[in-house]
Amino acid sequence: MFSSPFDTSNSTISIPSDAQIIFVADMFKEDFVGGAELTTEALIESCPLKVFKLHTRDINLELLEQGYQKYWIFGNFAALDINLIPTIAANIQYSILEYDYKFCRYRSPEKHELAEKKPCDCNNQEHGKMISAFMYGAKSIWWMSEKQQERYHSMFPFLAEGESTVLSSVFNEPFFLAVKLLQEKYGDTPRKGWLVLGSTSWIKGTEEAENWCKENNKDYQVILGWPYEKVLEEMAQAEGFVYLPPGGDTCPRMVIEAKLLGCELKINKNVQHADEIWFDTDDMFDTLAYLYAARERFWMAVQASMNYIPNISGYTTTLNCVDHKYPWKQSIISLLGFCKEVVVVDGGSTDGTWEELEKWSQSQSDGRLKVYKVERDWEDSRFAVFDGLQKAEARKRCTGDFCWQQDADEVVHEKDYEKIVQIVRNFPKSANLITLPVVEYWGRKAKVRMDVNPWKWRLSRNLDFITHGIPKQLQCQDEEGKLYALPGTDGCDYVHAETGDIIPHATFYTQEIHTLKSTALQGSEEARGSYQEWFNRAVEMLPSIYHYSWFDLSRKIKTYKNYWSKHWQSLYNISQEDTAENNMFFNKSWAEITDKEIDELAVKLEEEMGGWIFHNKVDFNNPTPHVSINFEGPHLMRDYDGDCPPNINIDSST
Repeated sequence: MFSSPFDTSNSTISIPSDAQIIFVADMFKEDFVGGAELTTEALIESCPLKVFKLHTRDINLELLEQGYQKYWIFGNFAALDINLIPTIAANIQYSILEYDYKFCRYRSPEKHELAEKKPCDCNNQEHGKMISAFMYGAKSIWWMSEKQQERYHSMFPFLAEGESTVLSSVFNEPFFLAVKLLQEKYGDTPRKGWLVLGSTSWIKGTEEAENWCKENNKDYQVILGWPYEKVLEEMAQAEGFVYLPPGGDTCPRMVIEAKLLGCELKINKNVQHADEIWFDTDDMFDTLAYLYAARERFWMAVQASMNYIPNISGYTTTLNCVDHKYPWKQSIISLLGFCKEVVVVDGGSTDGTWEELEKWSQSQSDGRLKVYKVERDWEDSRFAVFDGLQKAEARKRCTGDFCWQQDADEVVHEKDYEKIVQIVRNFPKSANLITLPVVEYWGRKAKVRMDVNPWKWRLSRNLDFITHGIPKQLQCQDEEGKLYALPGTDGCDYVHAETGDIIPHATFYTQEIHTLKSTALQGSEEARGSYQEWFNRAVEMLPSIYHYSWFDLSRKIKTYKNYWSKHWQSLYNISQEDTAENNMFFNKSWAEITDKEIDELAVKLEEEMGGWIFHNKVDFNNPTPHVSINFEGPHLMRDYDGDCPPNINIDSST
């Protein structure tokens, strides 16, 4: 998910296994005592969970992989390798504490304009776009002030779609105690002198504040290098505090400290929290209550994000599964292992499949198995088009946040149930549909095909415009006005309900891996070994489907003889005579083929081949390579021999 299986790393940092929160920052309080660092520390101190501190500069792919199941919180992240942002956004659950304006290369649009003599346009540059994409991928963004939030939303309106909360600066328990004690200690002491923050940071406005004091004949001290305790002590005795930042300062905590300790304030419009209700009041109780609650408000929201489990609807279709000897019961049971509901649409089975589905659904006390009958005329000349329509019928009955599509001969491994939940919780914001690995068996001897795609469109958001069918560019009508398809689709693509356009998808399968697979198929044993290593890693890391279509090769060949040949002719509006030339399995017509010959061919295919795409006649002089996986298939399938599903005791507890 994060890197090639062949990458190595020299990282000496590791994330503790018991860590629940990874708190990331350029600097922590131990490195520098600044406003952002103090807020970060106050949050960490109050966290009810196990926290691991990680400097931004130390983040790499290995650490992201170690911590992809943890919850991450990003404070200041100027030192972050911007090339890691897509990986983080796609794979990590995280929140962002935005202390300033990191979309700007100067972290201040006003400073940018001063330095370059033109308004900041970083929001339209690559840097700003990457930062906004990083923010868009967050579960939540925590702002320092309302004006800061408004400024971001005006430039990046899509950020308003997510969870956004104004947190303000955060203080720890000792601070509130110190304020109380200092108020009592100096409550009757006459105040004198003004305070100015001394800083080399342009945004802090030290020169402007000193000039104001001089112009107004104020005695003042410059706070520079003072211990934090001394700062608070002096504020409790000072007449006032001057803070005149030349650009937007989101929520300067020293202004808050000075107000709570009784200083008169001389501030300007660039103190961006100044007009907020909790601050712009003479009632110190309101201000203290707001600030005191910030820590609990933050961690309650983070824990809610961590514990959020979106609902998944699984959906599948059936038609005479008993006669076809599909492992359809195991398939549905595996869906019930992680779905809040499983929707099954039957096409009008006549072999007992529908009756078993009805009985099964009625016996379920939790009502999660929902079965429907949508009958079709399977004798229609375009019956193959119904396959996609049936999937669409099942999908539109789903009520969950996400939809998982599965065929009746596909089974999810028990070890992957929790992985699916994690994938959904971390679903990339930029995608509506993702692909996941498919283990495509070839025969009973644990051969896994590599001559077909190792992925399939699988998991999607439950959006009204996503359906199944023939993409618009491949749609045609026959002389009767009936829909059929041009080659290039199986009639079940994910398409837009209104436009017919193919739904874009996110995938783990890269061009690099595709090239490696192609090289392996051309006979390179080294490439085959490398591809097998990659495939095992993908199946280990990602939830995968185990597909049993070619597990029983004899059964599969017979379905080609009795069904699939007709199916493709129906879908593509072609007419193909039963001749030796058109038979890709034998050098004679299907009418001449006996079951014994099919069984013998199945044994030969299983022994000598690792797969074959039957667009061409099978060629045993050109054997297809295969791969193996390092672990057993689903436990549900341990007794499955490909001939017929075992009898499964299905009760209401399933």
